Order: sequence, then C-alpha cells, then structure tokens
Amino acid sequence: MKVFLSIVLYACLPVSAQLSEEIAKAAESILGENGGDRFFYYPTSKGPHDPADYGYEHEEVTFPSEDQTKLHGWFLPAKGVEKAKGTVVFSHGNAGAVAHHLGFITWAITGSYNVLLYDYRAFGKSEGSLDRKGIVEDVRGAFAYVKTRKDVDPNRLISFGHSLGGAKSIAALGEKPVKGVRGLISFAGFSSYKEMALRVGGKFGARLVGDDYAPRDYVEKLSPIPVLFIHGVKDGVVPISQARELFKKAKEPKTLIEVKEGNHNDALWVDDKAGVKKLLGWMEKVLNLPQNEGE
Repeated sequence: MKVFLSIVLYACLPVSAQLSEEIAKAAESILGENGGDRFFYYPTSKGPHDPADYGYEHEEVTFPSEDQTKLHGWFLPAKGVEKAKGTVVFSHGNAGAVAHHLGFITWAITGSYNVLLYDYRAFGKSEGSLDRKGIVEDVRGAFAYVKTRKDVDPNRLISFGHSLGGAKSIAALGEKPVKGVRGLISFAGFSSYKEMALRVGGKFGARLVGDDYAPRDYVEKLSPIPVLFIHGVKDGVVPISQARELFKKAKEPKTLIEVKEGNHNDALWVDDKAGVKKLLGWMEKVLNLPQNEGE
C-alpha cells in the first residue's frame, strides 16, 4: 500500500502531461495490469477477539471454496433458542480476520439467527492467495458449506456483507444465484472498485485498478431476491452516493435505509440501535415471504 500511495501522490504533483504518462506507465510496469487491485485487501492471520470471551458458543470450521481453496470460519449458533429463525452468512470488510469482525454480527446471534463468519482466501487461517475472482467464489463456497449442516435450514439463508463484503456478495449472488438465499443485505457497500480508487488516488489511482465484479454490474441480477442497502449518510469511507447508485440499479424488491448520523462502521447502532431493529424486522419479513422457485 505504501508503494501504491507513493506512486499516486507523486503522480498528483504538478507535472507535464508527458511526464505524468511516463509515471503511469512505470507504475503499471511495477504493479502489472490492474496491479492496484491488491491494495483493496489488508488481511491478518490473527485477531483480538474470541467468541467465548463474550459468551458466544462457536465451532471452528473449514470448508472449500468453489476452486477447492481451503477456507476457515466460525459457526455461531443462535443464542437462547432451540430453533434458529434462519442462518446468516456474514462476509466481512477488507481488513483483519474473523476475530476483528465479531462485533458486526452479534446482533444476529442474539436475534435468534445462526451465523457463519468466515475468512476469504489469504485472510486469517484461510489458505490461498488474494485475487478478486477467488474472493467472489469464496462467498458461494460459504453458502455451499452452510447448506450441508444438519443444524441449518438450507431454505432460510440471509447474506449479510459489510463494505467489501457487501460488494463481493452482490457480485457472487448476482453472477450465480444460490438456492435458499432469501435476502441480501449490503451494509456500507460500494458500487465500483474504480470509483473507490478514484476517490483515494484520483484518475491515476483509478487507472491502476480494474472493475471486474463491480457490484453495479451485478446488482440488477439479484432479483427476485429481496435486497436491502443500509448506509450511513456521514460515511467517510464509502460515500452514500454509491449505495444510492446500487439502489437505483437494483430491481424490486429493494429497500434503502439511510442512517442520518451513521458512519462507515456504526450506522447499525446509532439512535439506540435503530438500524439493527430495522434489519431484524426486514429479515423476518423476507423469510416469511413465499419462496420463489429457484430461490
């Protein structure tokens, strides 16, 4: 990332068009075609939290992605009930490992839902190397695994993704629908990799990044699965304009919740957890809708 930012900052200096073009070519030579893609990911092998420390049961699980890359995750059963209302597959953001993201999903566990929280390839204890196509495939691998469990109703599944997790879940399920997924939630997700690179590094940064699997190219393909976008108006990482773009492109049934005082990570919890309450209400509603053939 330091190399990427150094190149971007240098390219933003007031230089001639010819020199700027030379810098761009040099950067592309160093990083390779779409070499800036790798800087969307900041994996770590360990994290600070263990579910048991907070009173949550969990099972360490491993399962294959679509290309057989071995992935790691935690399966956390619904708390305080004999039978879960459904199962949430949680795709986390672009940094850390599962242990950094537990706090984003405890609301579902206490709300009577099972949760599969997993790491993409090269994150945490998952194997493999980073690439965008593979990470999209990891989403479907997680759903394929959870549907094999005897303690999961395979026809009552919800996709919940935060930031990068929302973006790649839209692409994964838009490209290949997974039977049994009854709804998709994108929390603070973005619409385009190039748009995010443009935001960080200007036109030069966008030139180093590809837009394969951009959510805006797949979101309309989610229908008839209900989709919910929830986004903080004050999000300083992913502008709310990107959620609005996705909502506009999505087909019905669709919902957009704008959290007036919400930022990138806290929009579900501001105003006495109003966002969490809306999510739980929406999930119960979509799980009680008649299931379309093929969903």
